[in-house]
Amino acid sequence: MASDPTAGGTPADGPVDPDDIDIPPRPESAAEWQRLVEQLQAEKADLQDKQLRALAEAQNVRRRAQQDVEKERKFGNERFARDVLSVADNFGRALSALPADLDSLDPALRNVIVGIQATDRELQSVLERHGVTRIESLGKPFNAEFHQAMMEVENPDVPSGTVVQELIPGYLIAGRLLRAAMVAVSKGGPASSPSAGNEN
Repeated sequence: MASDPTAGGTPADGPVDPDDIDIPPRPESAAEWQRLVEQLQAEKADLQDKQLRALAEAQNVRRRAQQDVEKERKFGNERFARDVLSVADNFGRALSALPADLDSLDPALRNVIVGIQATDRELQSVLERHGVTRIESLGKPFNAEFHQAMMEVENPDVPSGTVVQELIPGYLIAGRLLRAAMVAVSKGGPASSPSAGNEN
């Protein structure tokens, strides 16, 4: 069976002219052989260096892409989570307005309140499943990283700089601040101890 001269995707335009091939002349002396060897070794070292640089660059690109994917996985829902916090705030306001004694209420109204409480718990659970956690502020020393002071409250019984009221709760997303807690801070009391850190 005859072989196809066009096999391999290259057209058969006829035989290759040896004059078109750039072949260096054969060295005739040992010094020329030595120069050729040194030239080829230098080219080899240059190509190895370029290959190592290309591999390092490819690794850096892959690492940066993985970091971007991880960042997107952790913080990609940040805008959505911030919007949902207003719903959580409204549930919190509704629950704080409830009377302390629910037993004295009409059973139908009591069932509505129990439903609101259950919905609030479920919302907080969903937020936590997606990395959004509430900052515990009450009774903690004021920390500008997590708190925004809205007012000061005179209270000689509480160390100065302690959060005594939480007006709007703060939240973290994957350990990063999503929204600072808006708080009232005590003043007029003893100085707070430096060992009492803010553990959120």
